[in-house]
Amino acid sequence: MTHIHLSTWMSIAADSDFSIYNIPFGVYSDQNVQHHACSAIGDEIIDLFELAEAGLIQVDKNTLNQSTLNDFIALGKSTTNAVRLRIQQLMLASNNELQSNVVLKQKVFKKQSQIKMLMPIRVGDYTDFYSSIDHATNIGTMIRDPKNALMPNWKHLPVGYHGRASSVCVSGHSFHRPKGQQKPADSEMPVFGPTKALDIELETAFVIGKSTNMGDSVNTASADDYIFGMVLFNDWSARDIQTWEYVPLGPFLAKNFASTISPWIVTLEALEPFRTKGYVQDPKVLPYLEYSGNKNLDIHLDVYLQADKAAPHKICSSNYKYMYWTMEQQLAHHTVNGCNLNVGDLMGSGTISGPQASEYGSLMELTWRGTKPITLPDGSERKYVNDGDTIIMKGYCEKNGMRLGFGECRASVLPAN
Repeated sequence: MTHIHLSTWMSIAADSDFSIYNIPFGVYSDQNVQHHACSAIGDEIIDLFELAEAGLIQVDKNTLNQSTLNDFIALGKSTTNAVRLRIQQLMLASNNELQSNVVLKQKVFKKQSQIKMLMPIRVGDYTDFYSSIDHATNIGTMIRDPKNALMPNWKHLPVGYHGRASSVCVSGHSFHRPKGQQKPADSEMPVFGPTKALDIELETAFVIGKSTNMGDSVNTASADDYIFGMVLFNDWSARDIQTWEYVPLGPFLAKNFASTISPWIVTLEALEPFRTKGYVQDPKVLPYLEYSGNKNLDIHLDVYLQADKAAPHKICSSNYKYMYWTMEQQLAHHTVNGCNLNVGDLMGSGTISGPQASEYGSLMELTWRGTKPITLPDGSERKYVNDGDTIIMKGYCEKNGMRLGFGECRASVLPAN
């Protein structure tokens, strides 16, 4: 349905993230509603509980009156896809079921500016990958040397680690600058204090929509059946803490203090028209990581830094199509040993950097480890994120007159406790 031109009776700006081609899912609250599942169109939310109450969508309304989407997602794609397509149908200019019902429209539609978006899922487990070849090459060049930038395993498997689910927060939150051990270059002993190198990581994440049993593996051909949709994701990092702690077991305190997701989950079905060709993977991957077809996605990504009381300033633009490892490969690798999946599990892409310097997805790369500071419009400089700064990430897809986006992924930094 999303491959043809659709005309809606709703008034939607041409650059809206929430066109009729999107119909994402989230959870909202306001002064009258504790938590209802919702979708979005234009600058409005669509209350799904009210649609079910009126009999316009066929799904148990109690599933839509919960604090997260987990139980709704667990109904399976046959149900969630049907709901999405039904909402799309209700929005068509040729459909009068909702557009002529003035009383019901007042219950179903609310301005996004007048509601609060909640954390869309209950995240039981969170995994973060390291799958952008430009990012991995840049980091390896900085901390090792250009000839050995990539570790020997990098082109053979999607490198990942298990992150901390409890500190994944929804867009709009703030957090205190993390503290920990760092080892200055001119000192033989570590010091303790707030991080001096608080960094962003421009990522997306995908949400697991179908559980598996321990011992089961998901292959690349069926991986999409297990992926409900995608969100924007900022996996904040404390680079100086990370540098000291990560040998031999990897990130710990440098990563577990905060991660930010956008509140809207854009379904894999909505993203399907924006599939694009991936990298030619050389050397050839092992059979369980092979896949066919176009599995990358053309998602344009922007990052803005908003200094205290200033206007947001764009610091980079990148694209999800630069990922070396696909979501399908990530999921196949994650489960090849029999690791079980649960609905609501979150899988981070890893920092998404492109080949150009303006496309680097972290400040560590953009400022080349602080040696090339970014100058903001007010003349101030940034090597890393300052207290009082807000980071805003946005993303959208556009093709053949279709446009859809993810909304904002926003968080602010408070001084250390």
